Amino acid sequence: MAELIYHVAVSIDNFISDKGMLEGDIQNSLFLFEGEHVPDFLADIQQYDAVLMGTKTYEFGFQFGAKPGEPGYKGLKHYIFSNSLQFESNEEVELVKGNAISFIENLKQQKSGKLWLCGGGELAGSLLKHKLIDQLVLKINPIIVGEGTSLFGNEKSSLTLDLKEMKLYPNGVMKCTYNMHYV
Repeated sequence: MAELIYHVAVSIDNFISDKGMLEGDIQNSLFLFEGEHVPDFLADIQQYDAVLMGTKTYEFGFQFGAKPGEPGYKGLKHYIFSNSLQFESNEEVELVKGNAISFIENLKQQKSGKLWLCGGGELAGSLLKHKLIDQLVLKINPIIVGEGTSLFGNEKSSLTLDLKEMKLYPNGVMKCTYNMHYV
């Protein structure tokens, strides 16, 4: 059975994107895209066998020249959950329309290794509600953005977390890895 890990950057006030990112203006984002945490992140993602994304997370890559149907992360199978995007699935990128929960339940049962939930606050909230996230890796940026995409969308589940690992970087980014314990 595959393990689903939500590995994402987040602000101190619980947002995975800010106004700059939502408006497609990465230059005005408060999130830290440089520093010692970046090479660690790039090394971390090598452990994953596939990446799962919602529409907005996948479209974020379009700012950097990616095109629909192309992978954002080379060497990883991509599952894009969207009812609005239109492109042909291929060997690297599969567009999944319809019930994401059923698809991910089946994917976890059929695969082994680690599945990376890269983003999509609403998608993450649905997966949290259905107790499908096994681990949470937060790259906590030392910023408060006030508005943006919430870590779990509108979901208000209760659960406890077991801290597995923590690392503090010189620029103030803190990476915390938690195992999920659903109530």
